[in-house]
Amino acid sequence: MAAVNKSVERLAQRLVAPAEPTPVGPLRLSWLDRYPTQMALIESLHVFKPAPDGGNDAGPARTIERAMAQALVQYYPLAGRLGFTDEGGLLQVDCGGDGSGVWFTEAAAACALEDVEYLEHPMMIAKDELLPPTPAQEEDERKLVLLVQVTTFACGGFVVGFRFSHAVSDGPGAAQFMAAVGELARSRSSVEGLAVEPQWGREAIPDPAGAVIGSLPSPAGAKSLEYLAMDISADYIGHFKSQYNTEHAGSWCTAFEVLVAKAWQSRTRAAAFEPESTVHLCFAMNARPLLQASLPRAGAGFYGNCYYIMRVSALAGKVSGSSIPEVVKIIKDGKRRMPSEFTRWATGEAGTNGGEDPYQITSDYRTLLVSDWTRLGFAEVDYGWGPPAHVVPLTNLDYIATCILVKPWAHKPGARLITQCVTPDRVAAFHQGMLDMN
Repeated sequence: MAAVNKSVERLAQRLVAPAEPTPVGPLRLSWLDRYPTQMALIESLHVFKPAPDGGNDAGPARTIERAMAQALVQYYPLAGRLGFTDEGGLLQVDCGGDGSGVWFTEAAAACALEDVEYLEHPMMIAKDELLPPTPAQEEDERKLVLLVQVTTFACGGFVVGFRFSHAVSDGPGAAQFMAAVGELARSRSSVEGLAVEPQWGREAIPDPAGAVIGSLPSPAGAKSLEYLAMDISADYIGHFKSQYNTEHAGSWCTAFEVLVAKAWQSRTRAAAFEPESTVHLCFAMNARPLLQASLPRAGAGFYGNCYYIMRVSALAGKVSGSSIPEVVKIIKDGKRRMPSEFTRWATGEAGTNGGEDPYQITSDYRTLLVSDWTRLGFAEVDYGWGPPAHVVPLTNLDYIATCILVKPWAHKPGARLITQCVTPDRVAAFHQGMLDMN
């Protein structure tokens, strides 16, 4: 059998500007937008199967490009460039200047998605071939807000590769923009008719006096961690939910809490931490509900950074030796602290009492950083070919212990767990721990 040609050819790269004139000038970013780690470009791949009816005659790339130009009329800051104010050197978005626009790459793959197993791990096409490259004329990649590549496969399916600046949008905000592009791609309606009207509203985000900013994560002395992806069935999740309901009558828990508890325990056991050492679990929580009074339209349509990182800590022996319902309770107790902790941080109280930086990301092996992508909205984006078969979050730092929850294949119940949280010699033990339902 002849080998399948898996090459990707980039056909063109161009700037996509808003379809209509938009405001020109700088826009203020919030304290949280300006946080040092937000300068990173968050990368992801969104895999779409061919539509049964063939989809739009214009093809995926042209359809998405046209809809993106329309969406940018209201989301025009995403076509801007990051820069610094003259006074104080604060990060801002410069809109409507020369060279502004979203860098859009059109590409084609010589094979069918089925030939590369729909980009299941390990991917048979290098991720860098499916992600949009930085144009040579852009002197500083960190100034870019958004880059997009649409790669059409021989079968008619396609992959959308995103590189999105965290300084301008958090996960829900990025998904909100993608959903708007999808809405316009499907309906060809006017941008004024979007289901969700975008709101800038950065002045509503707290700017706490004396807020502590921790050090950036460093690979120095950190361990190199191994990638592992697992599909978790609905029955698996239901099993542990039932255990929790039995032990805590009248209470309930979420799939997120169950899976994070199981991953935290399995990792703690596999890593063989000393029982008396302290292990940490960090996860981002949406802070929009806490700022409804100050956000425009109670937060509906706000696409900037608006989250708080909760830290839950316990002795390794406690995490390893407890039942899953008991570990879930530790996580739930931490989540309940979120409103009071966020208020203390927002008012500057946390910074004035020698508090730590809640937003600091660390390479400390005892800390597991969890992200929940199941509720962000990426899995519901539809450009006219139906929702994605699956979404692939990409991480570039193999020394930060991470666990990402994403939705499994479309129409399949359960969840997918993407981890990079233990050293290669401990992956088998971690995997076995995740499979154990006792």
